[in-house]
Amino acid sequence: MDKFGKSQPVKRIEDVRFLNGTGRYVDDIAPENALRGYVFRSSVAHADIDTLDVSEARTAAGVHLVLTAADLAEAGFTEGLWGTTVPNRDGSMGAAPFRPILATDTVRYVGEALAFIVADTLEAARDAAELIVFDYSDKPVHLGLVSGGEPLHADAPGNVAFDWGMGDEAATEQAFKSAHRTVSLDVEDNRIIVNAMEPRGCYAEMDGDRLHFALNAQGVWEHKKHIARVLNMAEDDIRVTNPDTGGGFGMKAMPHPENFLTAIACKMLGQPVRWMSERTEAMLSDNAGRDLRHTAELAFDENNRITAYRVQTVANMGAYNSHFAQAIQTSLFSKVLMGVYDVQTSWLQVEGVYTNTTPVDAYRGAGRPEAIYLLERVVDRAARELGLDPWELRRINFIKPQQFPYKTTTGETYDVGDFDRVLNRAEGFADRAGFDARRAGSEAQGKLRGMGLCYYIESILGAPVEDVKVTFDDDGGASIYVGTQSNGQGHETVFTQFLSDQTGIPAEKIRFVQGDSDLIARGGGTGGSRSVTIQNTATLAAVEKIISAFTAFLSERQGVDEAEISFDDEQFRVGTSNVTPTMLEVAEMAREAGRADLLTFDATITLDARSFPNGAHVAEVEIDPETGHVTVDRYTVVDDFGNLINPMLAEGQVHGGVAQGLGQALTERVVYDEDGQLLTATFMDYAMPRADDIPMIGFTTEATPSVTNPMGMKGCGEAGTVGALAAVANAVQDAMWQRGVRQADMPFTPQRVWGMLQDARVAAE
Repeated sequence: MDKFGKSQPVKRIEDVRFLNGTGRYVDDIAPENALRGYVFRSSVAHADIDTLDVSEARTAAGVHLVLTAADLAEAGFTEGLWGTTVPNRDGSMGAAPFRPILATDTVRYVGEALAFIVADTLEAARDAAELIVFDYSDKPVHLGLVSGGEPLHADAPGNVAFDWGMGDEAATEQAFKSAHRTVSLDVEDNRIIVNAMEPRGCYAEMDGDRLHFALNAQGVWEHKKHIARVLNMAEDDIRVTNPDTGGGFGMKAMPHPENFLTAIACKMLGQPVRWMSERTEAMLSDNAGRDLRHTAELAFDENNRITAYRVQTVANMGAYNSHFAQAIQTSLFSKVLMGVYDVQTSWLQVEGVYTNTTPVDAYRGAGRPEAIYLLERVVDRAARELGLDPWELRRINFIKPQQFPYKTTTGETYDVGDFDRVLNRAEGFADRAGFDARRAGSEAQGKLRGMGLCYYIESILGAPVEDVKVTFDDDGGASIYVGTQSNGQGHETVFTQFLSDQTGIPAEKIRFVQGDSDLIARGGGTGGSRSVTIQNTATLAAVEKIISAFTAFLSERQGVDEAEISFDDEQFRVGTSNVTPTMLEVAEMAREAGRADLLTFDATITLDARSFPNGAHVAEVEIDPETGHVTVDRYTVVDDFGNLINPMLAEGQVHGGVAQGLGQALTERVVYDEDGQLLTATFMDYAMPRADDIPMIGFTTEATPSVTNPMGMKGCGEAGTVGALAAVANAVQDAMWQRGVRQADMPFTPQRVWGMLQDARVAAE
């Protein structure tokens, strides 16, 4: 294939090596002579450490090093993990308790790292761990979404991490007092474990005086910055690389303790060290997601228009502030607080609490799925209580096309949108008109059927600055160096495709380079659905530089004015002559002329505003009331992603996002017992969605191109999850409403659904 067609559904290039087993994952490429690291973890949720005796472990066969918190301090490694803080309502800052790399005097959750053992083999390290003596004095365990209890941290009285607010509380209160009708709903958002296909892993090695640290993550620069901080090294003395990564979903965006332990051990021993998580270890130690409880209230006027929205949230931080945690359920949640509805009066109050559980951080969507799930649940409840069609209630309150650009109550500026047009498309695409007949068919078989709608909007987040470098190589091809990082999204294909589209360079002659801090000056990594929009904008800026420089070179070489030279995405045209060199041919001319300055181009861009993908998700579920089993029978998505670079990859991202949303809605739930022991620490107990839980997903787009970037694109990586949660939950609620169920919280496992139906039956008798 000489050239991609623009916006064509091109199959992923990288899938060939993934499917034939030649992917380069971190545990595949670690140095063969690397020592193995193993983490000795706390077996209790909250206790003072009385004894941590590692003396026998240090003398065990094959052991090279055992590190405790005392050893780190003695060696001068006194920094801890970093976490954001947000302002409290009284103007002070949220709590910032120190989070050590290894527990010091107290352990605060099951799975917290206590010691790091480095040995010749993993088996030797495990055997040594069995020799560690860990004696402790139990402390009361604090669980649940409530403040109070035994403080985990002296500087967080009542276990309150923060008390944050946004909006006009007084105006919102007044709007509720004067409202024609009000609606309230309590909603839980269940904790999940991310469970990326590839668990976390890393290795470190010395390259002369420099440290090379490799990990499976979502970028290299954030990790490089914090390794330099913790190891007290200059950033120039550290190289961080990120090879193929089997899933990130937010959890791999930030450092975990094992990163620093592996790097420190390598520095201390002068030998390569590798560490790889196992599945139960991951469930115990990876940052978790979600875990909130809300009360949402809507105020309405006599015309069924929403006049105010009020939310009170309690968010579980786990035992410590993780990297982005405080910001996720506050400022990131607020980005889409009012969704697609024209409401200018709101109040959002969030209390963060510490519990003796794994820290909570970003999971696909990071705040926006939580916000849209809550809003779309309460809008659906309002339609029922007001006696309105839920689709019509949304239409009444949509922001209208003529209102854009639209500044939301929380300060976001939506650039464009036509929500009614997208919803109309979804109504036909989902065959809403045929739902009554399908419901009747289910009822004839003794089943309950429900339809649920979620109209979501997403705010594209992440760093607004990105770099790119394009080089013309000696082999006659080109290379593109990007600052984002693929975790399976298809970046190699889409960035190669875009460069090919813009330059005419055949795709097979473009080499894709990512994830190496020595080769790329800087980059924002991957997160917040930023990658395709911002990286391709940077590529476009680089291409403009190339065209300008090559035009000047051809002008001088051919003796014609620059104005007589044009480029048509495939080749240059020089005046009225038959000189029509391709970009690669001009690069070869420059090389022959000794013009090395024309062989490397880089660009840095800043997007001044974000884009806002949006769309309608429609789910239909069928419930067997005898067993409580929920089947998602039909699922339809109509998205507005603006202009698409590769529709196939966009659809794949939606499918993956929906699958993760269905997992949380139907099967996934983290459970701790009263002592803080994780009861869902294996796939026997933590129910990931399977193939038979996922329906065929109908997908199409109805584009309103963004005006915040030159290509009119909108991100799509997290949109599927943002829309799926409420669509399924509203469908389940719709199905069970006729049986008297009024409170329906995820996950809708058979046992929970059966219990809801039985409770409603008993209450009705």
